[in-house]
Amino acid sequence: MARQTFDIAVVGAGATGIAAAIAFARDGFRTVLVGRPETGADGRTVALMNGSVVFLDALGLWPAIAPHAAALETLRIVDDTGSLFRPPPLAFGAAEIGLDAFGWNVENARLVAELAEGVRGQAGLCLVETSASRMETMEQGAILHLQDGSAIETDLVVAADGRRSGLREAAGIVARTWAYPQSALTTILDHDRDHRETSTEFHTRHGPFTLVPLPGRRSSLVWVTSPQDAQRLAELDDAALALAIERQAKSMLGRMRVASPRGIVPMSGLSVTRFWAPHLALIGEAGHVFPPIGAQGLNLGFRDAAALRDVVVDARRQGRPVGGDDSLRVYQRGRDFDVRLRTAAVDGLNRALLADLVPADFLRGAGLLTLGMVGPLRRFLMREGVLPRIGAPRLMRKPAMLS
Repeated sequence: MARQTFDIAVVGAGATGIAAAIAFARDGFRTVLVGRPETGADGRTVALMNGSVVFLDALGLWPAIAPHAAALETLRIVDDTGSLFRPPPLAFGAAEIGLDAFGWNVENARLVAELAEGVRGQAGLCLVETSASRMETMEQGAILHLQDGSAIETDLVVAADGRRSGLREAAGIVARTWAYPQSALTTILDHDRDHRETSTEFHTRHGPFTLVPLPGRRSSLVWVTSPQDAQRLAELDDAALALAIERQAKSMLGRMRVASPRGIVPMSGLSVTRFWAPHLALIGEAGHVFPPIGAQGLNLGFRDAAALRDVVVDARRQGRPVGGDDSLRVYQRGRDFDVRLRTAAVDGLNRALLADLVPADFLRGAGLLTLGMVGPLRRFLMREGVLPRIGAPRLMRKPAMLS
């Protein structure tokens, strides 16, 4: 059996795993990325918040992605629940917190394709396009056995292998999962009017209906509704679906045309009891899963990757094993609050929309109205939505703040 030795092995070649592997390699760690990048178009996009863009720029990846992304300069919320306590539309402007944009929206397939190109050009990074079969832990490291019969000896294995992570399960890390009575219909649209770099989220009784800018007169759609309605919409022909979307959007972008495949994403969540085991760290959807609300999922995964990068760099500087328990406990402490806070916030928002109760409507309406009127509170929440101010990974801070 062939066996190679690396400092760090990243399992999973989605966006989070690729970014983590490149980050480790750029810091001089002998790194292997195990997995096959999936770059097929599926009608889904990702809104990269400012901190994620700073991270990708620090890795030298953003210049190739930027031409395919659209700025999110304004975030607009419209209450379309029919509630008695419906507040007026609320707009958040990036300029109010000193940013050109909250983030940038890009097609998921394009993002992964550009990141995969970055792998091929990165010194010190080896791509092995197979999957992991099992992990064997030793006192001083781990052996990762691959499906092709080879093996990798490493100090740290990074599980970026998704919500059904085999590495997480084999390590005995308990995951709690839950489902919502919703599915999200996703696609990409052409439209007659300019979106003006504004992302608009209609809050409905079945969940958010969100249109997010793409370059030109194009936007991506995430329409959260009941599973039955999502399936019915997905089965419409292009013209009928475009008309249904236009009506739900109050014709704010004019006539629409479906411009990509459609997808249906069941709404679910996942949280774990801990983010590490001996010589193993969880990042991305191996450690947390969110509904597609508030652009938290991938941005949180990138924060996992950037935070773990800081931990292993500091461990090396201090002469400690990068995959040792002491290092991974530091990672646990750093990620625990951030992940659990975001999980609770997204879950609470979604359940508040589904709860057709007068008290819940009153509290949600009062909260939005308060945000519209109280500038310091609004700016604080905008900054936290872009990037937590406490404990932000070094590669996600503005260049002047890097250490």
